[in-house]
Amino acid sequence: MSLAPTLLTTPRLILRPHTRDDFLESYAMWSDPEVIRYIGGKPFTREEVWARLLRYAGHWAMLNYGYWVVREKESGRFLGEVGFADYHREIEPSLMVPEVGWALDPAVHGRGYATEAVRAALEWADRQWPASETACIVAPENLPSLRVAHKCGYREQLRTTYKGKPTIVLRRPAHTV
Repeated sequence: MSLAPTLLTTPRLILRPHTRDDFLESYAMWSDPEVIRYIGGKPFTREEVWARLLRYAGHWAMLNYGYWVVREKESGRFLGEVGFADYHREIEPSLMVPEVGWALDPAVHGRGYATEAVRAALEWADRQWPASETACIVAPENLPSLRVAHKCGYREQLRTTYKGKPTIVLRRPAHTV
């Protein structure tokens, strides 16, 4: 049985499932060179962003977890995306646990939104999988994302390469609620 994506809220944010109506805002974010600077370095095409949205829906349908759109509660403004995935990455050693990820519009960086959104997603995960750790991968030069990961309880497990680039694998132990 598939778990429907849950609406999550924080004092400043709403995290909700993606819809087709999110495509243009998502495309605007993923085609911004600043957003993808540490995520492959090449702006995403419309086709790649559409495939990404479908992959998010597929994660919820097949794995009972996925990504949420992050919106500012007061204005409804699109801020970015946060969630969990299983990408079956060709990385050694394999992650073997849900991988948290986040991306926010550069115009809202530095306001604590990423940390707030990741913490909300982790609170949800702690209720869903109280005995499971989670992981994330971050480019060593992406200091803002490393700070978010550390604030949310992630600790460096190892340094490796992914797609030929240096990568830090961080893990967060299981939490019970």
